[in-house]
Amino acid sequence: MTARRRAERIALYVTIVFVCLVIVFPLYWLVINALIPGREVFRYPPAFFPTSFRLDAYREIIELHPILTWLKNSIVVSAGTVALALVLEIMGAYSLSRHGWPGRSLLAMGLLSTQMIPSAVLVIPIFVIFRQAGLVDSHLGLITVDTALTVPVGIWILKGAFDTIPEEIADAAFADGCSEMGVLVRMLLPLSLPALVAVAVIAFFTAWDEFVFASVFIISQSLRVFSVGISTFIGEMATPVDLIFAAASIFVIAPLIFYAIVERYLLSGLSAGAVKG
Repeated sequence: MTARRRAERIALYVTIVFVCLVIVFPLYWLVINALIPGREVFRYPPAFFPTSFRLDAYREIIELHPILTWLKNSIVVSAGTVALALVLEIMGAYSLSRHGWPGRSLLAMGLLSTQMIPSAVLVIPIFVIFRQAGLVDSHLGLITVDTALTVPVGIWILKGAFDTIPEEIADAAFADGCSEMGVLVRMLLPLSLPALVAVAVIAFFTAWDEFVFASVFIISQSLRVFSVGISTFIGEMATPVDLIFAAASIFVIAPLIFYAIVERYLLSGLSAGAVKG
């Protein structure tokens, strides 16, 4: 190995380590500030490597605040959003990709244009509709809204994935007597696994982080999701920053676990289902 190649490799490794440190540092700082006394958070210069730690903040938020209920509610809403969004996105993308019907392009562009509407503009009209339908103050109503926020983008992503699959694969399956639903389930979906995982991740994170609709639609404290619950720590007279850091560190655990589980599927399944059984 030449000196130039060695220098380039060292520079590459240094760059990778630097980028990883930049990405991981916010999470590290979040946990560190949750483990040190509240007064130490405002210390200047900050202690990047504290010598003393305590679990009082975590103990307090678990014992005095319904943080586990918030966590459970967020998981229910996010999982429901992923399930409902995937069903609607798969059906919509398949219809746009594999069937030619009048107005298909117009509908596709209309779906994409909905992403230009700010969510805050839709809060009051949707609230009025949901109140008449009895969906206010329910997880079902919040799941419906979160699904509506993700479906347009998900349909476009899956449509692009379906468009890349040759028609000959579906034609061969039809020739073997496979139904249209069978072609979708046995051929198109396995071949589109990375895209399916991508839209599932988008739906999960959208539902997990959503705050505006959750703060307006959910009234009962027992149904409150984590993103809204963590905002209740902010008070008029005082704000316990150590409790906020502790709650926020728990808030990011579920998305990290979810992404760690599905990440390996993003690059797999590119040829799954292409071989006839």
